Amino acid sequence: MGGASNVVGDALGWTKQGSKAAIAVVVGTRRSAPRPIGTKMAIGGQGEISGAVSGGCVEGAVIVEAEQIMQGDEPRLISYGFTDEEAWDVGLQCGGEIDVWIEPYRPDLEEPSGGDSPHALNTAFAELQESGGRGSLVTAMDGSALGKKLLVLADGSVRGTTDIPELDTSAVTHARKLMWEGRSVLITEGERAFFVDVTAPLSRLFIFGAVDYAAALCRLARASGWLPYVIDPRSRFAQPVRFPDAEAVVAEWPEIAFEQLGGVDRATAIVVLTHDPKLDDAALHAALASEATYIGAMGSRNAQKARRERLIEGGITPTQLDRIHAPVGLDLGAVTPEETALSILSEIVASGRGREGGRLAHSKHRIHNTAGV
Repeated sequence: MGGASNVVGDALGWTKQGSKAAIAVVVGTRRSAPRPIGTKMAIGGQGEISGAVSGGCVEGAVIVEAEQIMQGDEPRLISYGFTDEEAWDVGLQCGGEIDVWIEPYRPDLEEPSGGDSPHALNTAFAELQESGGRGSLVTAMDGSALGKKLLVLADGSVRGTTDIPELDTSAVTHARKLMWEGRSVLITEGERAFFVDVTAPLSRLFIFGAVDYAAALCRLARASGWLPYVIDPRSRFAQPVRFPDAEAVVAEWPEIAFEQLGGVDRATAIVVLTHDPKLDDAALHAALASEATYIGAMGSRNAQKARRERLIEGGITPTQLDRIHAPVGLDLGAVTPEETALSILSEIVASGRGREGGRLAHSKHRIHNTAGV
C-alpha cells in the first residue's frame, strides 16, 4: 500500500486542473503477482499516469478500461492473466492473475467538508494513509451497491453506506477485523463482493527487559518494519545508548510504561526477556490485561513451569496462560542473541499470519497468503 496516497494525490491534482481521472486498485492476486493487494494506479484524462498495478504486463489494458470509465461507463472489476514470458519481463519467475477494480475519481470539490460520497471517502482514506492512521475503506463491487463505499476508522466510527443494511453490517465487521491484521482483502459472500482496503501504521513491539537479546531484537524488528520499544524499571540497564534501534527506552514498570507509550492495542506484540520473577510476573500480568496480539516470554521449560504456578497463584486463569508463547520463539537452534532475535520475530510473524512456522517444504499452505477471508 506504500505510495497509494501519492497516487490519489496525483489524481486530485489533475482534476483540480480540469482533467478527468480514474483509479485502478489491485484487489486480488493468484500465483505470482507483480504488485501486492491494495496497490493503486491513477490514470488522467490527458494521458497522465501515476503508479502501476503489474509492473508493465497489463497497464495498457487498464488504461483502455479507465478511459471508458472516465467517459461515463460504470466502474468495474476485471481479472487479468499474464504468461510466464510476460512475468519474466517484469522480474517474476512465473505468470499469474490479478483482479483490478477501476473506478472514476471525482473529488467532489463542491461537497461540504466531511461529506460521505464515494469520492470524498476515497480522499479521506488517502489522507488517513498519509497521516499514518488506521482504518478500512470498503467498496461494493457488484449489484445495486456497485461503487458505493464505507470508511471504517479505528475508533469504531463509520462513514458512508452501501444502502443495503445487511451488506453494511457484514462489511463493517470485516473492516474492523482486517484493519488490525493489516490485510486488504476482496471478500465474496454469496452473490455479493466487496473490497476492504486497509491502511495501518507500523506495528509496535514492546520488549520488556533491557538485555543483550533486546538490542538484537530491536535491530531485527526495525529492519522488518516494526517499531521496537525497550521497557525496564532498572534505570541502570535501561539506557537509550545501549539500544540505538529502539524507538524509545522507558525506565518504568510495565503498567506505567504501557500508559506512557499510548496503551497496548490489538496490533502490539509484547516479549518478556528478563529472568527475574518479580519483573517477569509484573510484565505478564500487564500484558495479559491488554489486547496485545502476541505475548511471548523467555526462559527454560523448568522456568516456564515455575512461572505458570506463580501466575495462577496470582489470579491468572489457565485460559489466559494459553495466550503466552513460552518458551518464546521458533525452534531454529538459535545460539547467539541475533539468532535468538530471529527465532522470536519469526514466531511473532507466523502467529500473526496464522501459521505454525515450520519448513515451507513441509507446508500445505500457500507460500504467500493472497486468498480472502
